[in-house]
Amino acid sequence: MTDRLAIGTLLEAAEPTPAQVLARKLNRHTFWCGQSGSGKTYALGVLLERVILHTRLPLVILDPNSDFVGLGTVRETADDAVRAAWEERDIRVFRPGRDRPDALQARFLDMPWRSRAALLDLDPIRDAEDFNALVKLEAELDVIRRGSLVTYLRSGDDPARHRLATRLENLGLGAWGLWAWRGRSVTDDIGEQPDATVLDLGGFPTRAEMLAAALAVLDHLWERRADRVGRLIVIDEAHNLVQPNPVTPVERELTERIVQIAAEGRKYGLWLLLSTQRPSKVHPNALSQCDNLALMRMSSPRDLVELGEVFGYAPAALVERSPLFAQGQALFAGGFVETAGLVQMGDRWTVEGGSDVAVPLR
Repeated sequence: MTDRLAIGTLLEAAEPTPAQVLARKLNRHTFWCGQSGSGKTYALGVLLERVILHTRLPLVILDPNSDFVGLGTVRETADDAVRAAWEERDIRVFRPGRDRPDALQARFLDMPWRSRAALLDLDPIRDAEDFNALVKLEAELDVIRRGSLVTYLRSGDDPARHRLATRLENLGLGAWGLWAWRGRSVTDDIGEQPDATVLDLGGFPTRAEMLAAALAVLDHLWERRADRVGRLIVIDEAHNLVQPNPVTPVERELTERIVQIAAEGRKYGLWLLLSTQRPSKVHPNALSQCDNLALMRMSSPRDLVELGEVFGYAPAALVERSPLFAQGQALFAGGFVETAGLVQMGDRWTVEGGSDVAVPLR
């Protein structure tokens, strides 16, 4: 048993020295950033593999670019010990598609009423009667779950309920492949605490459906926060989900939920790892709650200035060198390392899901 996760080699050390992350300090929020081509996704995979191998901390990975769908598949180059350990790990990957065995689905009626209102684009003032009708449905959810929501809404004489049914149909919301309705939800699997649950958000036909899937999972984790089950919630390409200026009701609800977890989740065992190419496009109230930093190559002066201001514990001289980092090199700073320093990341054990499209040659 070790608290130290070996992730690579310290650069600029007097002699070859392993770079280590303190596993116990993953109970603080972490920010991971690097521009395209820096090796950010590969490097993040190195850390997540070590967490899976050496800890019992369940991972919930929101994966908009399908980069971590291979986390359960060991590379041919991995040694026998890793291969044997991976056979004992429970790694579940869920993908969009109603009829597949690994379908990424959630239950619409299990979501909080505020989230359902956001999905229906209902405003409490502009749509006062319809919004109120939605709120009043809370007392009838057990009955509604036995049949069809639209049919139930049309079964009585309440015009507001009829309008809700029409809104569901007009938005196409009820036909989304995301909804399990009375079937199994991905939140059921998360509740079983596998070593890793990967949500492949990249295959949904619309952005709205992708955001709804992420919201359903984060709502579930927040609603069950009193269970105090430690989890590392990895949000890759976080600028897609927690924006500084969200526009749509679903974007606003999702951003508010992530900011809430950033502000209050730590004491309940909900620990974020936010990964992005563009720190300036992540909500500052989420960014500022991160006590751990992994910084890879970043050339944007604006982003570097902001990083220096937010993460004052990172040595300014090393942050300024970020544009010169080679692929796979990163500055680690904060509570999860004993001393801030530059690291050459180690090798991946599992298959990286996303990859660049090659230039065709003649």
